Amino acid sequence: MNWLLFLPFLAASGAAAATGSLFQPGEWYERLDKPSWTPPKWAFPVVWTTLYIASSYAATRVAMLPGAGMAMAFWAMQIAFNTLWSPVFFGLRRMGASLIVMAGLWIAVAGTTVTFLAADLIAGLLFLPYLVWVTVAGALNYSVYARNPGVQPASLAG
Repeated sequence: MNWLLFLPFLAASGAAAATGSLFQPGEWYERLDKPSWTPPKWAFPVVWTTLYIASSYAATRVAMLPGAGMAMAFWAMQIAFNTLWSPVFFGLRRMGASLIVMAGLWIAVAGTTVTFLAADLIAGLLFLPYLVWVTVAGALNYSVYARNPGVQPASLAG
């Protein structure tokens, strides 16, 4: 593996993970009505760490292949949407806006999966669990939004 290529992808994933650390669920999220199929708290850091490492490795496999421009554009798009989701949902508490971010994330992850599969089978297969997880996360985001219609967004007043 090309570690010099892997590390920037891992760093980008670390930046996305950092927003999850900066904008944690907290008491506000705990009080929300959530579906019975909500994954346990411990699952989120375990799953995201695994997905970030797998996606960084997959990107490393694809990045130097001829014609990988579209695949890498989708990878960049998914990590951007991924980075944005936590501040919008947990920071601003804008569950409706977070659904738009989640839709962008799902499209970007699906696009990355398809283009990675075309470029490198292993890289594409490494992205399939991410697509499944983002599908579950999107359904959870929608369910929490629908179950909590009166919840107000965070106040931006200091």
